[in-house]
Amino acid sequence: MQAFDLYAILPELVLLVVTCLLLLISVYIRENHAITPGIEQDIFHTPRAVGFVYFFTMILLVYLIFSYITRIPDISLVAMNGLFQSDPFSNLLKACSCIAVLVSLIYSKQYLKDRALFRPDFIVLALLALLGQMVLISGANLLTLYLGLELMALPTYALVAMRHSSEKSVEAAIKYFILGALASGFLLYGMSMLYGVTGSLDLIEIFKVVADPRVNHLVMAFGLVFIVAGLAFKLGVVPFHMWVPDVYQGAPTAVTLLIAAAPKIAAFALLFRLLVNTLLPLMGDWQPMLVILAMLSLIVGNVTAIAQINLKRMLAYSAIAQMGFVLLGMLSIFDDIAFSASMFYAITYVLTTLGTFGLLMILSRKGYDCETLDGLKGLNKIHPWYAFIGLIMMFSLAGIPPTVGFAAKLGVLEALVDAEHTFLAVIAVFASLIGAFYYLRVVKVMYFDEPEHEITVSGSSFTKSILGLNGLLVLIIGIVPASLMTVCLDAMRRTLLGS
Repeated sequence: MQAFDLYAILPELVLLVVTCLLLLISVYIRENHAITPGIEQDIFHTPRAVGFVYFFTMILLVYLIFSYITRIPDISLVAMNGLFQSDPFSNLLKACSCIAVLVSLIYSKQYLKDRALFRPDFIVLALLALLGQMVLISGANLLTLYLGLELMALPTYALVAMRHSSEKSVEAAIKYFILGALASGFLLYGMSMLYGVTGSLDLIEIFKVVADPRVNHLVMAFGLVFIVAGLAFKLGVVPFHMWVPDVYQGAPTAVTLLIAAAPKIAAFALLFRLLVNTLLPLMGDWQPMLVILAMLSLIVGNVTAIAQINLKRMLAYSAIAQMGFVLLGMLSIFDDIAFSASMFYAITYVLTTLGTFGLLMILSRKGYDCETLDGLKGLNKIHPWYAFIGLIMMFSLAGIPPTVGFAAKLGVLEALVDAEHTFLAVIAVFASLIGAFYYLRVVKVMYFDEPEHEITVSGSSFTKSILGLNGLLVLIIGIVPASLMTVCLDAMRRTLLGS
């Protein structure tokens, strides 16, 4: 390994080493006095240990965020013998993923404490999933992409099942694991067919071979079908969406947030790496597939969400529809503006998702989870500030100005029209109108219904401040979206040009 390679993977290396050290050290941290005989036997249930792990995790994530942000202006480079690539695209997305995990852990702290889930192994699993996302986002080889994908997925299976006393959580974990293994098999089989045709696992070499008109197009088309199916599962789009509602509802809300936020950024990166960076010459084959997936997701996701009373299940179907918009941004003709609009949409969706689930967690308390519409009734009469944050989040998800969701949807629709997909843009607008119904229903419940029970707010002042900042960012970026859009466009343009 050369110094050049070490520099390229340094943040990931630090994340791996520190995560392993935190896990090992936490085992040896004991309480000054015994709490209860039952809890004392559990090496991962010591408040001193989890406090230590949580503190150093916050420091680690802040370091990673600044490390990736400072690397965004760097030129693109490929390291580790072509296995790993660092470019503006990957550094921007990795910074966003680290921010998402950092905020998720801040929101989750009190929620996990109330449910005896605030444990070192929970935090370590979250960090290992983040490491998988980092590897996935920077993958320059099919094996690296697959390794990152599995490293991201396996810890999340364990996180979903961590509340082992809940039948719903165990059932959700089993469904997630089985369908995740099936989707990984699809993706791996498609990659093996690509390797069989091209004779290489390197993304750049595969691109060169695929661009050759003499290559066997039929075998590549079959491989492409399996690859798109695997990608569709990871994004949670129709008809590969079966796991999303059950996992969102069955998992603890803190785990749901870890699944709903940062992994969406990594899934978008995987979509871009495989379809744009590698299989762009096959655009005529994969774009029609994305059209079908996007349209089905927009329609099925928004229509089905109307019937949901459980908020987490409603947000799951909302996520399915939102990922349909991300796919629409990939339907241009090698247009960096369209791809950057899709990236902007993915990042801002994660920002809104953080605020939405953060609100649900601070409105939960020991013995009670705020998961239904009834739990938000009359919120404005008791906690008007949090009702306002909820209103901002719902407006953003619906794409109502002046929130960031409107700017994100507008950017994708403009890219569609520029690519002469006007009909798809019209369908997307009508699907968004359907979606506005159930988002505004949440606002109506918060502002116009009478509270049915006492609504308490949990969490520290710092957590509440972060939630308030989250809500204001959704509003401010929606009013002045140019800065983030410019960063996305510049990162995408420099990555596509290889500079």
